[in-house]
Amino acid sequence: MTMIKIKLVKSLIGRPEAHRKTVKALGLRKIGQVVEKNDTPQIRGMIHQVDYMVEVID
Repeated sequence: MTMIKIKLVKSLIGRPEAHRKTVKALGLRKIGQVVEKNDTPQIRGMIHQVDYMVEVID
């Protein structure tokens, strides 16, 4: 399965609780942190929900 890298680029402060939980579920805690996840529809949906806070690195 292919992997994608996800980077947190904006703060969680002042964001809706559901978005903060989504970012936490992706495994991101600090700005600039990068995690590698399997490229599945579920992960893509999570990224889509918080796309204004995260960046997908190729």
